[in-house]
Amino acid sequence: MTLMTQTVLVVDDDPHIRQLLVFALGKGGFETREAEDGEAALSLIAQARPDLVVLDINLPRMTGLEVCRRVRAESELPILFLSSRDDEIDRVLGIELGADDYVVKPFSPREVTARVAAILRRATSRPTAPAAEPGALITQGRLTLDLEAWSARWAGEEAALTVTEFSLLRALAAAPTKVFTRDAIIDRLHGPGFAVTDRTIDSHIRNLRAKFARMGGHDVVETRPGIGYRLGPCQGAAPGGAV
Repeated sequence: MTLMTQTVLVVDDDPHIRQLLVFALGKGGFETREAEDGEAALSLIAQARPDLVVLDINLPRMTGLEVCRRVRAESELPILFLSSRDDEIDRVLGIELGADDYVVKPFSPREVTARVAAILRRATSRPTAPAAEPGALITQGRLTLDLEAWSARWAGEEAALTVTEFSLLRALAAAPTKVFTRDAIIDRLHGPGFAVTDRTIDSHIRNLRAKFARMGGHDVVETRPGIGYRLGPCQGAAPGGAV
């Protein structure tokens, strides 16, 4: 599939924003569809089957968060969030609904188009990861990752992780002594050149830490200030750094 045939659904209750994005995406070689609320968006997703959704968070009646939650229950359709406030993103990624990236308003339509193109390049051209060997496990302290089942356990209790969270933890666990920069983590998760911000990685790390902390795992991920992150000892002690 080429970029000329890819369809982007733009969902925003502001017609001016929709017009700006539709124009910019059209110049970028994308076909576009529009929806002004969450219900219309879900209907178009089912009917038109777009390749990506640009989704405003603050929609009337049904929020963008709820739209994302319903989409993620059925598919891995790429989603780029639009947010009116930067601090709102912490809550969005804290809930971890599985959005691929986000842009804060006011934004440059060209930036949105660039991010859409990057997400779609990753979705269409990234080689499929090799299947894990049957029974392949990674263990560090009380943490166990089952690579075949895509599951993580802390002291025998399964942690409810998203695909992105598991992939991030798997990357760290595969090289437990290595300190990963944010760029290195992005490359591991999405491939080189993927347009995602450092804030997105930090938010995923915060969410990952919070989930394990509720299970007693306070040292799953360590921060190395000015460098990045690495897998912690996973013994339950409080970590030495924070995001």
